[in-house]
Amino acid sequence: MIDRLREEIRNADEEVPAAFTELARTTDHEELHRVLTAPGRPLWAREIAAYRLGVAGDRRAFEALVLLLNHRDPERCVSAAHALTRLGDPRTARAAAALATNELRVAYALLPVRLLTALRAPESVPALVTVLERRLLAGDPHWRVGLACVEGLGALGDPLAREVLEAALPHPRLGRAAERSLTLLSSAP
Repeated sequence: MIDRLREEIRNADEEVPAAFTELARTTDHEELHRVLTAPGRPLWAREIAAYRLGVAGDRRAFEALVLLLNHRDPERCVSAAHALTRLGDPRTARAAAALATNELRVAYALLPVRLLTALRAPESVPALVTVLERRLLAGDPHWRVGLACVEGLGALGDPLAREVLEAALPHPRLGRAAERSLTLLSSAP
């Protein structure tokens, strides 16, 4: 993340602001929180602060990380998902389920779906089933999100997923993964 952000904010002279280096190095949670909540801070600064607080288990980063998880830039979503996993906040699964099932934002649902699989929370299987059912409609362009649901449901091994996985079998892009996931369900204890 730091390398990506460094490249993103380099100016025409290939210089990086001193504030970037200071923020990337600080271990002061109060300073990171001030950066996260101060008005007028650039996105890169908020992302660093939220990430650093999140991986340290500071729950003050939760809201900012959820917003980053729903960002249009997949790399920001990856960083946010990683930090949310490490954060251990009990609200994370509900937030990820809400993002994953929001049909208006389905183009950005891939990372919330993967996060739900990683969390293995009670909200995970119902949310993945809901999202996958929608991806099975003819002509749906978000098959990658559907594939992540199929794989996630196989990894979670919950028998409640059997019906939707069977419905995914005829899907040209999801069928093989659905077969594998159904095999995983059959071998689950």
